[in-house]
Parts: sequence; structure tokens; C-alpha cells
Amino acid sequence: MAECNFSITFPGTAADIVSKIRSQIQQQGGTFNGDTNAGSFSVKVLGSTIAGNYTITGQQINITIDDKPFFVGCGQIESFLKSHIG
Repeated sequence: MAECNFSITFPGTAADIVSKIRSQIQQQGGTFNGDTNAGSFSVKVLGSTIAGNYTITGQQINITIDDKPFFVGCGQIESFLKSHIG
């Protein structure tokens, strides 16, 4: 499956955004491993897995999606994350 890459500028501290992302992923039954510099995540959506990794530089989180359902486009994932992070 095609890889998705995008960056999102966020308010607050890196610790705040990591805590928020960890909480949201774990509430959905997913896994989150990482800190304020980098990490990885995996979460089931509609019976399929969305998985990837991230790095944080300043006020920007850079996300790479390595695994996603065929029917979910990169733009959909980016829009969803921007609405919940940025």
C-alpha cells in the first residue's frame, strides 16, 4: 500500500500533543509507543489497521502512514488528524 507523509503544526508543547495522541489512540484500542521526539502507532479502523510513525521538530509533527486500508485515502487521514491535532 502507498505510504502517506504529511506535517501538522500544533499548539502547545510536544509533551501535550504526545499525551493527546496517546490518549486518543489508546481509547480506540490501538497501540502507541513514543515520546516527545519520535514514535510509532497502530489503530484499527473499520476492521482494518492504520499504522505509522512520527517525529516532532519544534511545533511540527511529521507523520508517515505505512499501513492503511485501500479504501482510505491519504487526504482523508491527513484531514482527520489535522482536525484533531492542529
